[in-house]
Amino acid sequence: MSIPFREGSRRYNIAPTQTIIAIVRDQDGAPVARAMRWGLIPPWAKDAKIAYKMINARAETADEKGSYKRLLASADRRALLLADGFYEWLRPEDRKLPRVPFRFTLGDGEPFAFAGLWTPGTVDGEPIESATILTTAANGLVAAVHDRMPVILAGPDGERAWLSPELDAAAAKALCVPFPAELMAVSPANPLVNKVGAGVPEGPELLVSPAAR
Repeated sequence: MSIPFREGSRRYNIAPTQTIIAIVRDQDGAPVARAMRWGLIPPWAKDAKIAYKMINARAETADEKGSYKRLLASADRRALLLADGFYEWLRPEDRKLPRVPFRFTLGDGEPFAFAGLWTPGTVDGEPIESATILTTAANGLVAAVHDRMPVILAGPDGERAWLSPELDAAAAKALCVPFPAELMAVSPANPLVNKVGAGVPEGPELLVSPAAR
């Protein structure tokens, strides 16, 4: 995913286990921004590596899974995970060739919020807060590349509702539907997004395929 920030601090290629920005409820119920690790680490987890298996949670079954159902039912454990785009990869017919990345955004290019769940935990004796992104069936635009997509909440009203204590698990789950395809856009991304880590470029050049320049 890519996240907009003030000039000079924007992220263009965030990978699992890296830091994301979440909007959650504070002790008084007011929204507050927190830095969290992408990939849920439940309080019972003995190894932080579990986060790689919990970067996403299927919205359709989140109210049935032990790791997610209590989080979904509590407004204090639901989160708005901020982004302005996400990547999906198309695998060529020739499996020897690298996957082709595509970047999905809103049609107007504005930032948005994924529906997320979060929990406090401890890793090696240190407190840590981590989050997962809920997913749903892909809309018509995303389906050409992948059969699933992140749950994008429907604007300010949907975002307020997601954090509302008036919503129980069933009502929260009802918000987890495919975002309308006609309100989204897609474009090829730079294959450099296939890699992360030290020495790998992470600038605005990642948003555009070299072939499109």
